[in-house]
Amino acid sequence: MRMRLMLLGGGSALGQALIRLGAEEDIGFLAPRPPEDGWEAASLTELLDETRPDALINLAYYFDWFQAESVAESRLQTQERAVERLAELCQHHSIVLLQPSSYRVFDGSRVTAYSEKEEPVPLGLRGQALWRLEQSVRAICPRHVLLRFGWLLDDSREGLLGRFLLRAERDDALYLADDRRGNPTPVDDAARVILAVLKQLDCESPLWGTYHYGGHEASTSLSLGQAVLSEARHYRSNLVEDIAPQAHAARPDAADEPQHAVLACKKILHTFGIKPRAWRSALPSLLDRYYRHG
Repeated sequence: MRMRLMLLGGGSALGQALIRLGAEEDIGFLAPRPPEDGWEAASLTELLDETRPDALINLAYYFDWFQAESVAESRLQTQERAVERLAELCQHHSIVLLQPSSYRVFDGSRVTAYSEKEEPVPLGLRGQALWRLEQSVRAICPRHVLLRFGWLLDDSREGLLGRFLLRAERDDALYLADDRRGNPTPVDDAARVILAVLKQLDCESPLWGTYHYGGHEASTSLSLGQAVLSEARHYRSNLVEDIAPQAHAARPDAADEPQHAVLACKKILHTFGIKPRAWRSALPSLLDRYYRHG
């Protein structure tokens, strides 16, 4: 890799997966520690004025964007301003910006898979913030790659998977939507995709733009939960016996969470040659890491 790579959010679950995967291929990242209050406009300006990497992967707010149950509006606004400044700095210093985004930019009213051509209409505060920051990255920094991911699954205790597994140990009954669909995307697979994109950008291929990636085989929340529970029983015997189906509309997060969130991944395949991998095959290593760290 000729490019000097900077990774903001190297301590996040996706950041750690990226560092692990990079190490296997002898690809290293500058991964600066965030300031105590997290990255914001002033600290980012100082950092990039000093280091001037060739490409920057922005996972600084990974947990809030992809794993947190909810995020305060004021916090999202601060993050939006920081990303806007980051885009300005990348443009000024000729740094390639790889910015993750999410299926949340869509409202979920479309039953078929969303391609990159569909017009985003986000539902909740988080989706709206992600859509605004996508727009500012596009407007300010032409040399960018926006990667929209499906349902990201990682091994953090407080993340999506962690909260589900804690409930499976604690509750007598679990309910998940059987009419809500998306692409489960294990964090190691997302890291593989980011690395594959970076390698091609390293060859000076100007493949800027927006791309979708989600694990192979769209799933309902219910069937994902059942698959996770089945694998988790190898580690814990005290898990709830069954998950009952519930309508998307009856779920407490129905106002924020798109009902249909399946992403079409043809563009990333045709442009970068990145094939979707089956998410089920990654569950054993994901759960092994979760319970080993627990």
